[in-house]
Amino acid sequence: MKGAVLAMPDVTVVVLAGAYASSVGATADLLRAVEVLAPQVGVPPLTWRVCSVGGGDVELTGGLRTPTIALPGPTGVDRSTWVVPGLGIENVDALDRRLASDDVDTVARRVGRRISEGRPVAASCASVFVLQRAGALAGRRATTTWWLAGRLQSIEPTCRVVADKMVCADGPVVTGGAAFAHADLMLHVIRERRGARLTRALSRALLVDGRLSQARYVAPEVLASGDALVSAIVDLVERRIESPPSVAELAAGFAVSERTLARRVRAATGLGPLALVNAVRVRRADDLLATTTMSVDQVATAVGYQDATALRRMTRRTLGVTPSALRQA
Repeated sequence: MKGAVLAMPDVTVVVLAGAYASSVGATADLLRAVEVLAPQVGVPPLTWRVCSVGGGDVELTGGLRTPTIALPGPTGVDRSTWVVPGLGIENVDALDRRLASDDVDTVARRVGRRISEGRPVAASCASVFVLQRAGALAGRRATTTWWLAGRLQSIEPTCRVVADKMVCADGPVVTGGAAFAHADLMLHVIRERRGARLTRALSRALLVDGRLSQARYVAPEVLASGDALVSAIVDLVERRIESPPSVAELAAGFAVSERTLARRVRAATGLGPLALVNAVRVRRADDLLATTTMSVDQVATAVGYQDATALRRMTRRTLGVTPSALRQA
């Protein structure tokens, strides 16, 4: 992948070794499409460059490689939006090891400086943790891949981690969810740089819709991984799905206060206890809608909602769609 190398581009793609090939590729494809579509809608195309700490070919996931130029030094004015594609990380231990690398440290320091100057920075998936290392998330709203949301919340307690969002913008910092949410992140960056008209044209041309939520893809059993209390809550809710326990019942059943329960669940998952319970219920409802011929009313009863209206309200709130839309998806 090779972008336009200019003294002051609109977008600087900062590629770390081990970045998702899909995220890097999506960035290139969307920016190339902008070059074609921008003149058609009467706006200037975006200029861009692809950089890494040392320059040269950078290895991505799957053994693929991309050419880069060396990231320019911190001197001079750089008004471009920095975009850091997501890192391919399999587990928390691998994340910790990767974050301790010299190239991550270099990028984090540069990001911290840019944020202090009010310059825009965007990252998705595990690369959101690079922004955290830069101090860019303290006191801000942010998202990341849903299964790492609890980890982000625990190491950056002043950050409001919005685990269900695909993209979250707070000041100059824009964060995206799981790896394929990087396309949604890029649509946001393009919209900020060139407006809604070009973004709509791009979405239509490439069949890329700006999705608002990654909640539908959250697997509660994965959220629970590694935390005994959360695992036990998920198991209990699944066993009692037709009449799920209240937060008060959960606290009493596990011999903790509601406040302690909320703190521990949020630290592990990035969600509150009620949101975790509803994630289990909505996930089961989604499965039933996709794999059975049960009516929406029957599904609502099966997952413990009073009626179809209550289920519709919950799916709209958490997934942004109705049960009927889920069935058609």
